[in-house]
Amino acid sequence: MSAMIPPLPDIVLEPIVALALAEDLGRAGDVTTDATIDPEHRARWAINARQDGIIAGLDAANLASWKVDPDLLWDLKKPDGAAIKKGETIAEIEGFSRSMLTAERTILNFIGRLSGVATLTRAYADAVSGTNAQIAATRKTTPGMRALEKRAVRLGGALPHRYALDDAILIKDNHVASAGGIGAALERAKKYAGHMMVIEVEVDSL
Repeated sequence: MSAMIPPLPDIVLEPIVALALAEDLGRAGDVTTDATIDPEHRARWAINARQDGIIAGLDAANLASWKVDPDLLWDLKKPDGAAIKKGETIAEIEGFSRSMLTAERTILNFIGRLSGVATLTRAYADAVSGTNAQIAATRKTTPGMRALEKRAVRLGGALPHRYALDDAILIKDNHVASAGGIGAALERAKKYAGHMMVIEVEVDSL
């Protein structure tokens, strides 16, 4: 299932990656690397898994490295959505050491965070395997990271549910209280919704 999930388009990825790099590079760039590393030094690094899990975030990590240095070469050993064992190599990167050191933290932040989401999601999806239950992710995402985290959820074997407030009508407890009851909330929702819009009601018990 996860192998068929396409990568996010660059128009979605680019502002997220650019913000992450700008946040890390600050006003003057990587002063530690600039001060200590020969600009001509080259290396080949391996990104290895520290625990078993599901890989996610490689598209954002790759774009981050490309924005720092388009000459960095990636050799992917496992694709997004693949299961990996502790100690296995996810990817190898070759190029100027300065570039790799400058991009390193942003690369690892994307892979670590999103692989964590995919891995935990897989645990929940496996727990309900064989039942009629489905795991679906809410909008409780890290600000600015929703597209990436929702994709990681899909790579983990679950559903994204709503991506934003305009996807569907989802009536929650605060809507019910503010509308004057579930009946009033539903009546208004049905009048508002077009024929393509789904109406859901959040419940607290069976």
